[in-house]
Amino acid sequence: MIIPKLQYISQGNSPKEHLENIQKACTSGAEMVLLDLQKVSDKKLLEVATTAREITAHFQTRLLLRGNYKIAKTVKADGVHLEKTDVCPSVARKHVFTWQLIGATANTLQDCETLLEKEVDYITLSPFRQTEKDDTITVLAINGFTLITEALQTETPIIGFGEITTTDVTAILATGVSGIAVADAITQDFDRIKEFNQLLKASSTEEQRHAF
Repeated sequence: MIIPKLQYISQGNSPKEHLENIQKACTSGAEMVLLDLQKVSDKKLLEVATTAREITAHFQTRLLLRGNYKIAKTVKADGVHLEKTDVCPSVARKHVFTWQLIGATANTLQDCETLLEKEVDYITLSPFRQTEKDDTITVLAINGFTLITEALQTETPIIGFGEITTTDVTAILATGVSGIAVADAITQDFDRIKEFNQLLKASSTEEQRHAF
């Protein structure tokens, strides 16, 4: 399965708001959405994930679930995204369908190498910028993205994440990262999905031009 170059990470102050934002993202042309609903019971997550699957299926948008591979399998989401605090990708792999994607977050070259050994389908490299939520993690910026992608030399897609805006896209893609995951910039204005997609597509046209 080809991983879309843009992934919307859902936000909201309630499960209902997450679903509303997923609906808006799909309406605005998102090709992949990550339901990032935390601190709810499994029962509630299953209920929300089921609705999210219905919404995304209607728009033929791919749906990923954060953390809970069992529910991802139950609702037949397109995959599961694992943070460092979640289960090991190798464990999740044994339980999900063979066609389901497994992605995971990394912050260092070593993190990436470990994840590649566990045969994840994509790696989210984070954070690009300092986030208010966590100031303990090393911010990678353009330099960090470049160093890690050059050292890895992998076919596995690397997705950049962390307060990315439309003005960052061209520079980020020049680092060798293949796509981006965005939360805030899109939740603030869903029309930006079109803008992000145009910038990301422009880069792939550029790559093809250089390939010949």
